[in-house]
Amino acid sequence: MGQKTHPYGFRLGYNKPWRSRWFAKRDYAELLHEDVALRRQLKDRLRSAGVSAIDIERAANKLVVRIYTARPGIIIGRKGAEIDKLKSEVQKRTKREVHIDIQEVHRPELDAQLVAESIALQLEKRVAFRRAMRKSVDSALRFGCKGIKVRVAGRLNGAEIARKEWYLQGRLPLQTLRADIDFGFAQAYTTYGVIGVKCWIYQGENIPRRGKDLERPLRSAEL
Repeated sequence: MGQKTHPYGFRLGYNKPWRSRWFAKRDYAELLHEDVALRRQLKDRLRSAGVSAIDIERAANKLVVRIYTARPGIIIGRKGAEIDKLKSEVQKRTKREVHIDIQEVHRPELDAQLVAESIALQLEKRVAFRRAMRKSVDSALRFGCKGIKVRVAGRLNGAEIARKEWYLQGRLPLQTLRADIDFGFAQAYTTYGVIGVKCWIYQGENIPRRGKDLERPLRSAEL
């Protein structure tokens, strides 16, 4: 019987990029822990900005932090005041030359992480979980995704026994490598306990092109 695998890790290096891009021989563990801590702190600090992902690149003593967000104005602030403050904080923490790059997520309804966080936020505000799930699924399909699955697990509606409920619309080929599947996970901290929210969004096929194939245009049969 086949076991489930993480949709992002499964496609890593094939049609999904690494979130941390650097190479180290000696201080690998230290740098890895620094990346994890930096992501966690930035995520907590920019909770209201709708941060989807954080990419980290390193070269010598330079650090490039690329933040993908649905609301870039909150991070940048008036005349760039907030981003300068954030940059100085990260520099003080890492003791490196820091460059922060803000990338806008134009369609947050099709970003699995933002969809999961949106549902978690609604659950914390005591919105019925079925309504929150249905609203997100309908919104994603309206914006043109090929398939979406949302799953919530925990003490739903304050039930004594925890359970799982999921909702699927469209196609979701999890075992197809060339399928462009986005995955997001969030947690809702309710008075009854923690409710986990997972979201998978299928946006069509993403076929990587390598070497000489990059020079020729795709034929209609390959599109």
